[in-house]
Amino acid sequence: MTNVAIVPEMSMEGDMMYRAVAGARQSLAKSAGAALDAIAAQLPPDEGGTLVIVQNHGPDHFFNAQQQLRLAQLMERWRAARDSGAPFPSSEEEELNALVEAEAAAAGERAKEALAALGK
Repeated sequence: MTNVAIVPEMSMEGDMMYRAVAGARQSLAKSAGAALDAIAAQLPPDEGGTLVIVQNHGPDHFFNAQQQLRLAQLMERWRAARDSGAPFPSSEEEELNALVEAEAAAAGERAKEALAALGK
């Protein structure tokens, strides 16, 4: 059986996206169903049934409330700069990119934790 975890996350543009994770495979889409379809297309046809977990988005030990707040602040500043045509400071862009990467890694860790809990 293939276990798939689906977690919501914010895109760089501030849109809600959904990441599906199955082992080393991942997909990202605008809906949980589309993310599931995309990950299913990556799975070998001989793999049996699929167990899907959809997790609510909130602060946790992988990506805390302070990180979420800072990510939201930087996304707001980035969108304002984009919309006005103003430059976005490179130091803030680096921080934003690091937070986006940290949240993506956190999504994978949440999925691993959820899958490990299923094995108990």
